[in-house]
Amino acid sequence: MTLLQTERLMLRPLVPADAEAYAAMRFHPRVARWLPPASGDPVEAARATIARFAAAWRDRRHAPWGIFRDGRLIGHGGLNPVPEFERTEVLWALHPDTWGKGYATEVARAALAYGFETLALDLIFAITLPDNHPSQAVMKRIGLTYRRRVEYKGFKDVVWFDIDRAAWQARR
Repeated sequence: MTLLQTERLMLRPLVPADAEAYAAMRFHPRVARWLPPASGDPVEAARATIARFAAAWRDRRHAPWGIFRDGRLIGHGGLNPVPEFERTEVLWALHPDTWGKGYATEVARAALAYGFETLALDLIFAITLPDNHPSQAVMKRIGLTYRRRVEYKGFKDVVWFDIDRAAWQARR
């Protein structure tokens, strides 16, 4: 398991014991509106997501981390393999009471460094809904460039930003 410490945050893979706290963040109405819909019991859905992330850590050496601030789970973020696009995305989702503090940018920068330096990925992308301007601002802050619109998991119109390793290295 890969643990990372940023300036203010601890990033570690989620474990089954995190399921209730993770569900509280992931299914908060202000968070869920930006994410693909999930059905069923939120805690069971959280357990399934945590298991999926654990499999990706085991098989690919990357998946989203749990984001912890002062020992409290405040979100998830990191790298997520997306088979539909045969690429890896950088992503983040944080509890609304932590929005606007720069945590998403901090996590995304750490994830890009891990993806390009440790995993030697060629390209990392991010997607969001067109009206999610705060996430698009993070994408631009970390050096991603808008490229196109795509469909993803039932969303008909999603904006795609990306950065390749050479462009990322040039920014450092």
